[in-house]
Amino acid sequence: MKKKHILFSTIISMGMMVSSCSDYLSVEGKLGENTQSLENIFENKEWSEQWLATAYAWLTWSNIDIGSKDNCITNFSDDMCYSDRNLEYRVFKYCEYDENWKQDSWAQAYDGIRHASIFIQNIDRNKEMTPDEIVDYKAQARFVRAYFYWKLLQKYGPIPIIPNDGVMDYNAAYEDLYIPRSTYDDCVNYIAEEMKLAAKDLPLKRDTRNMARPTRGAALATRAKALLYAASPLNNPRPTDTERFTDLVDDEGRYLMAQEYNEEKWAKAAAAARDVVELGRKGVYELHTVSAHSTGTIDNPATIAPPTHAVYSHADFPAGWRNIDPLQSYETLFNGVIFPSENKEMIFTTGQNNGDINTMIQHQMPIAFGGYNCHAMTGKQCDAYQMNTGKPFDKTKDWTGDENYVSAEEAASGDWAPLVEGVNKQYGHREPRFYATVAYNGCLWNGTNAVQSYDRNLIIWYYRGEESGWSNSGDRWLATGIGIRKFVSSRDNFKTEGGVISKPVIGIRYADVLLWYAEALNELGASTYQIPSWDGTQSYDISRDKNEMSYAISRVRIRGGVPDFGSDVYENADEFRKHLKHERQIELFAENSRYFDLRRWKDAEYEESQQMYGCNAYMSKTERDLFHTQVINSNLPTTFSRKMYFWPISHDQLRRNLRLTQNPGWTYYD
Repeated sequence: MKKKHILFSTIISMGMMVSSCSDYLSVEGKLGENTQSLENIFENKEWSEQWLATAYAWLTWSNIDIGSKDNCITNFSDDMCYSDRNLEYRVFKYCEYDENWKQDSWAQAYDGIRHASIFIQNIDRNKEMTPDEIVDYKAQARFVRAYFYWKLLQKYGPIPIIPNDGVMDYNAAYEDLYIPRSTYDDCVNYIAEEMKLAAKDLPLKRDTRNMARPTRGAALATRAKALLYAASPLNNPRPTDTERFTDLVDDEGRYLMAQEYNEEKWAKAAAAARDVVELGRKGVYELHTVSAHSTGTIDNPATIAPPTHAVYSHADFPAGWRNIDPLQSYETLFNGVIFPSENKEMIFTTGQNNGDINTMIQHQMPIAFGGYNCHAMTGKQCDAYQMNTGKPFDKTKDWTGDENYVSAEEAASGDWAPLVEGVNKQYGHREPRFYATVAYNGCLWNGTNAVQSYDRNLIIWYYRGEESGWSNSGDRWLATGIGIRKFVSSRDNFKTEGGVISKPVIGIRYADVLLWYAEALNELGASTYQIPSWDGTQSYDISRDKNEMSYAISRVRIRGGVPDFGSDVYENADEFRKHLKHERQIELFAENSRYFDLRRWKDAEYEESQQMYGCNAYMSKTERDLFHTQVINSNLPTTFSRKMYFWPISHDQLRRNLRLTQNPGWTYYD
């Protein structure tokens, strides 16, 4: 049987354009393959740019890097929960969803791949672009295409790789048009090679107007991340690991996941991260910092210095924190008060976002500021933040009794800043990232963009009976009694039109790369590997170099206002691994990272099945000790089954491509 059908139609839906996108234009929607030939489109500069913009557009919506639950439900792992859609949350956490639930990411990614491939194949015919412009635009399209494959691999596991020409042979037999899944390693190798090709022609930097376009570093960082995932236990099981994905196979029974351990994968991941770290050493990237200051304002408060340390209090960053404000250095990365062009930590962004991230923070913010007050932090995440000395928070301590609440005198002294009178002391003297992220009971919210003065600078309490506390008349309350401040600026106030500033969608940032580098180095044994740089101009000696590990991770911790690990941690690979995982949990909270980290580490089975706990949000202010006594929240379901390692492939896609195989534990269509 013959079928005249081109352009991936056996795998993707055609013409899926979302009309609400205001940042990009759709050439298909305005010109269309049916009304204009590809020759006409790609000979015109404006139309060619619009075609590429359509490919970029699919990096929003269901493939957005950071967002709220509608488009980015994987941002909710064991660290965040929500109460405004109890049934949906139950379906998600109990894995009661079916194979067709929240599946737009697959079709949208392949539509982006299709657009990018057609662009790459046709842009050379453009008569209105310079040769340099064509080279750059083609490299951008190559990056976008490989980035879509990365997004698919991260979520679905091994996926079909479309031939790079982007066009199927319309004279081929129908059954020959189907494409099987590639192995995990083949997918990663394809992404890595494509990103190398893109990096060759992408610039090191972009001007302010083009910050949402990829750079060389963005391509190299994506390559490093993909190689790190390939080296991780999910696809690189150690000999002692009894759990292997022998049931994840293609249509011919071939294993799609690696079955044997290969240490060299870690060396390749380390070398790929090193490529980006070398750019950091040359000043292309650096961790974002804000200078320390002794006086301040509501929008820019005075620095709260970490406790005096024999080393770090007397040295400037990155050797110490003497000249920086750790809290604001971390906070202003995300809250929109600096432009992306001013942020040298940001490696890849899809630009300023007025949709998904602002939707997410509106669900975090208290009712007094026009928020929905229903995204909560779990007690587990709250307790993970260390003390300002770098020591763990003591979860076993009894925090009840009047002596464990800040008195008026203690608040006035500043010794417990930023805590105000009446706040439980378990939230005091914590590391700076805690105060940039956690909205504890009695936290100050500024909302200075409010028109009315009484809508600004409010202390928000989550006790039952308070405006943002539990109520039996609705779902706008925090199930754990612990709120979230990340991404929120001191100006944000939803009661005022235009009162919320745009936020950057940070797809990749330098701190993450540094943590990848340290993680990969830690997994190496006694061997030294010779790994060439991405462009082959030099060779790296890759080994478990403790100095390099400290170079990477100490910068992240010192910027966060906590000391580097001790030598005992660096000497022990198991101990370092535990600390590295904890550091990622803190540094990358709410950045759509932990859900996938837990899976690649194969820790999700344990971590996501632990019961969620928090404050007893049903207690009023008169019962404040009971409020601050940790309780298991039976309304927050937790479980994990093996099939939750990978998102299911929809029945619709399985019907379209008969060589597709389903992920383990999920069903085929009847």
